[in-house]
Amino acid sequence: MMRGLRFLSLLFALVLAVPAAAQTIADAASVTSPDGGLVVTIGTDGGEGHPTWSLSRKGKLLIAPSRLGFLLTDGLALDRGFAVVGAETNKADSTWELPWGERRFVRDVHNELLIRYHQSDDRGGRLMNVRVRVFNDGIGFRYEVPAQSALKVLNIADELTQFNIAPKGTAWWIPGGDWNRYEQIYQKTPIDAVSTAHTPITMRLEDGTHLAFHEAALIDYAGYWLRRASGQNFRTMLAPSSHGPKVSLPLPMATPWRTIRVTGDAGGLVESDLELNLNEPNKLGDVSWVQPGRYVGIWWGMISGRWTWATGPNHGATTERAKQMIDFAKKYNFRGVLVEGWNEGWNADWFSRGFEFSFTKAAPDFDRQAVADYARKQGVRIIGHHETGGNIANYEAQMDDAFRTDAALGIDWVKTGYVADAGGIIAPGDKPGEVRMEWHDGQRQVQHHLKVVQTAAKYKVAVNAHEPVKDTGLRRTYPNWVAREGARGMEYNAWGAFANPPEHEATLVYTRMLSGPMDFTPGVLSLKGAEGVPLASTLAKQLGLYLAIYSPIQMAADFPEELEKHPRELAFISQVPTDWSESRLLAGSVGEYAIFARKDRNSDDWYVGGVGGAEEHTVTLTFDFLDAGRSYTATIFKDGPGATYKTEGRRNIAYETRKVKKGDTITLWLAPGGGAAMQLKAGK
Repeated sequence: MMRGLRFLSLLFALVLAVPAAAQTIADAASVTSPDGGLVVTIGTDGGEGHPTWSLSRKGKLLIAPSRLGFLLTDGLALDRGFAVVGAETNKADSTWELPWGERRFVRDVHNELLIRYHQSDDRGGRLMNVRVRVFNDGIGFRYEVPAQSALKVLNIADELTQFNIAPKGTAWWIPGGDWNRYEQIYQKTPIDAVSTAHTPITMRLEDGTHLAFHEAALIDYAGYWLRRASGQNFRTMLAPSSHGPKVSLPLPMATPWRTIRVTGDAGGLVESDLELNLNEPNKLGDVSWVQPGRYVGIWWGMISGRWTWATGPNHGATTERAKQMIDFAKKYNFRGVLVEGWNEGWNADWFSRGFEFSFTKAAPDFDRQAVADYARKQGVRIIGHHETGGNIANYEAQMDDAFRTDAALGIDWVKTGYVADAGGIIAPGDKPGEVRMEWHDGQRQVQHHLKVVQTAAKYKVAVNAHEPVKDTGLRRTYPNWVAREGARGMEYNAWGAFANPPEHEATLVYTRMLSGPMDFTPGVLSLKGAEGVPLASTLAKQLGLYLAIYSPIQMAADFPEELEKHPRELAFISQVPTDWSESRLLAGSVGEYAIFARKDRNSDDWYVGGVGGAEEHTVTLTFDFLDAGRSYTATIFKDGPGATYKTEGRRNIAYETRKVKKGDTITLWLAPGGGAAMQLKAGK
């Protein structure tokens, strides 16, 4: 009796905090952000017992009452007949250290609410909890289904989480469930014109509030797409599975966190650490062997059509060419050399014949041991490459041997690849020789990626996944998961004039990059792809990409001879760090421009720069982030007179050197498709 009274008393107190706009939720409890700006309210709809939630910011309703729950393949849905039977609150304020990243220290300050639901006996008498954490810059919530006699395994047909967005606004998004995975051009539409979208999806509301929908801690679960049901009411849609339930898990279980970054401007979105804070701490222990750095590689030659992955007269990955790349890397202080096409399996239609790949046997014209020995003598690291062609059945059978062999050769970075159409992952079945067709973001492939990262960690190898499942902050838990692709990268620029539009990178900053580091492969200083097709970029923008698109491993993608035609630019690329102690967005707008300031983790130097979009912009920056009382020498690369991506003026670049201090300002002109970069070398 006393326990029930204590719960009712708590619930009454919590209801008092529910904003007026959310009073339609019954049995309601609410939790606010530490600064009081965000309020999440959870309860039921008061009718059929649908679990329901809402979100407001500064008294304005952002997410109107929206339903929660699951459809099951083997029982009544967990969607109605619920009553709130308990509530618990908690709060946290801590600071933790990233071993590498955009900043060194991350603060986690949030308030938490756990709601306990009980479903009526006529619908199974089952239990379901929802845990919410509210930060100053966003929220995360997840389902937690406890062990119970009425339910042993949760076989999920789909998740019924809704997001009923109240205000009007604009969205930037790519389609979910499309054949081309995440490698698509972002659309800009009204919110009510979105169909089914991958996350992160970013929205700017009419009052300037910015939202970004995503998820955190995607482990042993299917990734979700944000599907518009009607008007501006969206719901989760889980990626498909080959065998009935989209997700099948024994109890107890917890889903990934459904996250929404909520900020007053675009900069707040970019600087948020929401998803990282919702992941578990590092599980690998000492990860000093995870080393950020820059690299070059045998890659752009295949992308641009000069060389081939397959053996023959134009084979890219020869012993001789690898040694030449190693010499170049040593000369210009690049840590690594990526070698693609080194192994057996490329000579046929590898896109559909991934079962032929070997991850330990080299092509006849590539002496792997000799290359490894040469790299070691030059102080350069070889970057391994495991392309699967989407056949994880073949890869998983060789995975342990592959990473063990890599480590023995001194390889401590490996790029993985899963080139296959969406739904084209070939996974091992339940019986020997049986295979199943899975999605890149389905539960089975999520399990696979984690297995890869864990196996690589055994041998102290870092993983850079291409054609991956989306990043959800797991680099905190597994710091050897250093980067992913998961977007339309530089290679598309080789395959058609302006194939990536000029606003592409300035959109990525506020969409894809909210999920985590991306191996975008900048540094195409020739500004041309296959058969000379032009990039929608100025020369200065290629340098600005190193500040705008973060990754702890950064490539200079162009041919060595092209890079050497630009000694000043190459010198900048050779020096720009890949590991930072601080990062700030100084100025920006979604799809238009983004200018960052980042402080080197290993010195007092700062770097400033970024990218523009299709239109020119003039931006005034204030150096208020610099240390007081200290002078800095600024080496500046900027768009020169007449620069534009549209003509040969894309090569026009201007240089400037000046002294700057805290409080000084600089005005930068960003050309159409332009950018800028500068090194601020700390003096006394």
